[in-house]
Amino acid sequence: MKQVVYFLIFIAFPVLVFAQNADSFLVKKNADSILVKKDTVKIFIPSYQTALQNILKENSYLNSTGKPFAMITYPRKKTSQESIFYVILIVIALLSSLRFFYVRYFNNLFRVFFNTSLRQNQLTDQLLQAKLPSLLFNIVSVASGGLFFYFLLEYFGWVTESKPLKVIILCTLCITAIYLTKYITLKFTGWVTGFNIVTNTYIFIIFLINKILGIFLLPFIIIMAFSVPILIKVSVLLAISLTALMFLFRFFRSYGLLKSMLKISQLHFIMYIIGIEIVPVLLIYKGLILLLSKNI
Repeated sequence: MKQVVYFLIFIAFPVLVFAQNADSFLVKKNADSILVKKDTVKIFIPSYQTALQNILKENSYLNSTGKPFAMITYPRKKTSQESIFYVILIVIALLSSLRFFYVRYFNNLFRVFFNTSLRQNQLTDQLLQAKLPSLLFNIVSVASGGLFFYFLLEYFGWVTESKPLKVIILCTLCITAIYLTKYITLKFTGWVTGFNIVTNTYIFIIFLINKILGIFLLPFIIIMAFSVPILIKVSVLLAISLTALMFLFRFFRSYGLLKSMLKISQLHFIMYIIGIEIVPVLLIYKGLILLLSKNI
């Protein structure tokens, strides 16, 4: 029995000694590799930091070597244009619906506008007989004029964006009051003097050009509402020029048609235009500016 035990110890002892030596060798090898890695890291880190610092110094956009300063931040005033967007969308949708349901009236409107003579014109008679489309297109032109007038006031800094809907409604009501008063005055004048045909022709020319102007102003209104400042400036200049040309066109168109019906001179007609067309608009404009400066 002792011989067997001695034999097993004789066989197992070399194996255990060899395994212990192998483990000691692996531990020593791992420790040496860790030291080598540490030395490598010690060599690599300074060169990396030097290269990074050189990059930061050479980059003029970072300006890492410049003098630090404090940037004061203020809370941004959030302005929402959702209400303006929906108002413009409603006006465009209304015009699109009228264009779809009254396509014949829409086409005749432009044909008569570009026609130099309205006398004995079948298209003119068709437009005069279509009362409902005429009223709806007048609503579009008044809404377009109110929006354009609002963006003009905003462009020149006379109103703020705090209450855009209130100002738009106020501008639209002012334009409606101007043309409603003009319509009633001309109708009453024609009834009193007996020149119903003359006044009806003049009223037709006024509202015809207003409808065309309201349609032409919609692209400029969209640009003035949502575009960049340089495009807004260009659109404002073009829109004002277009409005002035349309008023001049209305003046010459009206005088060319009415001079054969009435014995009036150009001077008297110009005085009428200034007294009835321009002065009331300027007065309402001045009153609107004073009202907005106090309440908004």
